[in-house]
This record gives sequence, C-alpha cells and structure tokens, in this order.
Amino acid sequence: MTAAIFGLATMLHASAFFFQMFKALGVAYLIYMAWSISREKGALEIDPQHELQPLGRIAVRGILINILNPKLSIFFLAFLPQFVPVDAAHPLLLMTGMSLIFMMMTFIVFSGYGAFASAVRYRVVSSPVVMSCLRWGFAAAFVALGFRLVFERP
Repeated sequence: MTAAIFGLATMLHASAFFFQMFKALGVAYLIYMAWSISREKGALEIDPQHELQPLGRIAVRGILINILNPKLSIFFLAFLPQFVPVDAAHPLLLMTGMSLIFMMMTFIVFSGYGAFASAVRYRVVSSPVVMSCLRWGFAAAFVALGFRLVFERP
C-alpha cells in the first residue's frame, strides 16, 4: 500500500528495467514456493500440547506474510491507483482511504476463511492423500503463475 501510494506503480510502468527486475523477483519467488511445497512429505502434524504463541507475534507474522505477498503488492500497485482521478484534490488521502477500506474488507473475508478452516482442519491435515494432493496442486499453481508472469508485458 505504501509503495503504491508513493508511486512505485508509475516507476514500474515508466521503466522497463525496473518492471523486468520486479517481474524476475516475482517469478523466482513463485518457483521457490513451488519447490519448497513439493519437497514436503507426509501429513501435517498438529500437536494439541503445542505452546500458544503471543498475539503480537502472530500479528507480526501475518503482517510480514502480507507485505511479502506478491499478489497483494500487484493489487496495490496496478489495480487500486486506477480509481484515483488525475485531478483529485487529495490523491494521497483518497488512496489511503481506499486502501483502508480494502484492508477492512480483507479482514472480514479472512476471518470467515479462518472460521471455516478451523472447522475442517482435522479432516484435511490428518489425511496424507489430501495433503499430498494439496501440496502438488499448490506447487503446480505456483509454477503456472510463474510461467504466466514470464510472458507478462509492461
């Protein structure tokens, strides 16, 4: 959100070099994600005796995951700025407001995902077959997205 507000989208659009570098980093990240997912084996273990983490640590980890998520960055850099009129009196304020609305809506949707995941997690993670299919499905999706990104043009 901060990068988009301060014009990174404009820089990527204006500079083919920066766009290619950003794209190459995205492809490398997707291939790394596919490789790391495909190397995991067996069912996911959930230890009921596992020590609970402090909410602050969970929040920081969630923020870092979102900051490093290329999909979210692309949304804020490519999609959201299109809704800021060129002649807007306060474009920074408008962009910040739209970003906060997006984050609030995302929080509501992700809370629903979390509740659903909590309800079905045992059935999914206790099945090695389901976990293997999920891993290979995610790995294939990351490779496909990386392949598609290779051919993306500015």
